[in-house]
Amino acid sequence: VNKIRSLFLSNVMFFNFSFKETEEVFKVKKSSYSKKIVKQLKKEYKEDLEKSKVRTEVNSPTDVEPPLEKTGQIKDIGQEDGTANSEHGEEEMEVESEKEEEKPKAGGAFSSALSSLNVLRPGEIPDAAFIHAARKKRQMARELGDFTPVDSEPGKGRLVREDENDASDDEDDDEKRRIVFTVKEKSQRQKIAEEIGIEGSDDEALVAGEQDEELSRWEQEQIRKGINIPQVQPSQPAEVNNLYYQNTYQTLSYGSSYGIPYTYAAYGSSETKSQKTDNTVPFKTPSNEMTPVTIDLVKKQLKDRLDSMKELHKANRQQYEKHQQSREDSTKAIERLEGSSGGIGEQYKFLQEMRGYVQDLLECFSEKVPLINELESAMHQLYKQRASRLVQRRQDDIKDESSEFSSHSNKALMAPNLESFGRDRVIYQEQVKRRTAEREARRARRRQGREQTGKMADHLEGLSSDDEETSTDVTNFNMERDRILKESSKVFEDVLESFYSIDCIKSQFEAWRSKYFASYKDAYIGLCLPKLFNPLIRLQLLIWTPLEGKCRDFETMLWFESLLFYGCEEQEQVKDDADISLLPTIVERVVLPKLTVISENIWDPFSTTQTSRMVAIVQKLVDGYPSVVNAENKNTQMLLKALLLRMRRTLDDDVFMPLYPKNILENKNSGPYLFFQRQFWSSVKLLGNFLQWYGILSNKTLQELSIDGLLNRYILMAFQNSECGEDSIKKAQSVIACFPKQWFANLKGDKTIPQLENFCRYLVHLADTIYRNSIGCSDVEKRNAREHIKQIIKLLASIRALDHAVTVANDHNVKELKILIEGK
Repeated sequence: VNKIRSLFLSNVMFFNFSFKETEEVFKVKKSSYSKKIVKQLKKEYKEDLEKSKVRTEVNSPTDVEPPLEKTGQIKDIGQEDGTANSEHGEEEMEVESEKEEEKPKAGGAFSSALSSLNVLRPGEIPDAAFIHAARKKRQMARELGDFTPVDSEPGKGRLVREDENDASDDEDDDEKRRIVFTVKEKSQRQKIAEEIGIEGSDDEALVAGEQDEELSRWEQEQIRKGINIPQVQPSQPAEVNNLYYQNTYQTLSYGSSYGIPYTYAAYGSSETKSQKTDNTVPFKTPSNEMTPVTIDLVKKQLKDRLDSMKELHKANRQQYEKHQQSREDSTKAIERLEGSSGGIGEQYKFLQEMRGYVQDLLECFSEKVPLINELESAMHQLYKQRASRLVQRRQDDIKDESSEFSSHSNKALMAPNLESFGRDRVIYQEQVKRRTAEREARRARRRQGREQTGKMADHLEGLSSDDEETSTDVTNFNMERDRILKESSKVFEDVLESFYSIDCIKSQFEAWRSKYFASYKDAYIGLCLPKLFNPLIRLQLLIWTPLEGKCRDFETMLWFESLLFYGCEEQEQVKDDADISLLPTIVERVVLPKLTVISENIWDPFSTTQTSRMVAIVQKLVDGYPSVVNAENKNTQMLLKALLLRMRRTLDDDVFMPLYPKNILENKNSGPYLFFQRQFWSSVKLLGNFLQWYGILSNKTLQELSIDGLLNRYILMAFQNSECGEDSIKKAQSVIACFPKQWFANLKGDKTIPQLENFCRYLVHLADTIYRNSIGCSDVEKRNAREHIKQIIKLLASIRALDHAVTVANDHNVKELKILIEGK
């Protein structure tokens, strides 16, 4: 054990010595506050030194050795070098605090300390300087190969004091000054040496053992400094300081740890100091041993530990039970939520699938809808070109006949913008001849067809529609139409059926509606479906043209039958369910816009057949879908506006009434007479076509178009230019037959509607003319004239012009007025 301790101590001393001897030394510069504390402690030390001198002179005999100073050095009463050594030790402390340890005067102290190694008495406690010198000596001995030099030159040595490995710890140096080390009468090593038989002559061994003990004690002090850094206390009386240091050192059991028999005691305690006979300072050693370990103490500690463990176990047990209860509650909550979820997981999965399906469907439509729009526009353009071609042909025929039979026409009017050489005149005449030949051929074919059907007797020239096309035009139209249909069949050829079939798409949303109606309603699917089905329905309505006889009714198509019962389950209907109005909304957004395009670009108001079919489809929409087809609906307003614009354009561009002298019209087989008759009856036919819109268009609008725009402007002019007689009465009857009876049913008074006043005055004029022409004629002619007058009275009564009917009856002595009025 001693060898290990000495080896460890030598290593520590070598490390400290070599560290301080090198030039690259890390040192902390002391603050100004530490220097002040050092000066204050130095002053207190001198005062305590003077007091101790006085006390030792009074209380101690002359032959007793002087007491130990607070610096740990032994002061002999008759020697002055001891005091010098103490003062020199203080100077070394101050020198180190100011970092002046490299000055030459430190070498003298080191030499004196080395020289005093041989003077140390047995049992004396060495001071810090002595210990440092011993350490240096041992180090030098190791370096010189266990050879200790006899003398040391004071000028060559340099003392580097390490201040117990902490030069900055001034408080600890002060503590060493204040503490007095005491020894017992015999050290533990001496007792052990006596027991093992070491003689008194073996003093060197004992001295070496004591030195090892001193070095061990110095080592413990260094360890204590590393563990506890004492705080610098202000200047206090000696008694208080001693008590403080006594309490401090009693808490440390270095002696018990390392087997050192020395203990620390307070200087100047009240206990009696033991006296020694061998020139050593007697001191009373206080009890600083640890509390003895007994069975009761162990039992008490074990019991306390057991109790604490039981309490901890109890707390852990409660926490465990709490967690168990929380776990059970969580499990029950999970089960309850899973049970009450109502298939939320399945609903989420279904909605995610629907979300993906709808996204794919919209992406598909975003690519295909432009193609559908192009095909629809191409089909509308095809029908528009055919209708425009027929209208232009009719207008050219009217111009050609008017130019041919007009006596006031000239070559410039017949052939405008002609050159002076006449080449354009020839070309124009050739075109007129070609158009005339084609026109007469068409009329001949129509006349032949009426003869075969037996309708020749009832037909009047001008009532037939000249809509016959040439074979070339028909072939070109059919080829273009087939091409568009072929392109339409390829629109969805690269798409799965579930993304273009109305039945498949409908089934997807029907499943959503039947399973999760709340989310279906919240997503406003009922409002989105019409727009979703719109391109698919328009693709099926691509060739749908209600003006043609072979056109299918849209209510018999597949899309209509497929969506007819959508949202009409057996369950109770929900209020404000948008699915109920699915088909009306589709009619509003698909059928009405298509009819608007047809009426504006394809419909010909001169064609009675087309007008009848157009009126029929619109009337069907008005009767079958009253919630949509009304005056407040935007698409309906656009449709009606398109109809009115087309009729006004016809009045302005297509109606023409020629005026000829009566002598020309007397020849009923002449071309001008036939042309006049044809134009008159075509105007009457147009009047009838206009008035077919009764119930759809307002009365005011119809009266403005038919009576003001057509009857009073064109037809009355033809009446006035015609021969008054039976023919005029038939024409008047045909005109009155076109008027809706509802116009006159609710009229009050004897007057008809204001727009018909001109027509009534013409009838009165016609009756007067017939009566004047019958004067001087045979009785048969007079009777015929009287019958014609009665017919005129009936016509006036039929249009509720009673005032004019009474006037005619009174003027011509017609007594059957009441009968005629009631038999109207």
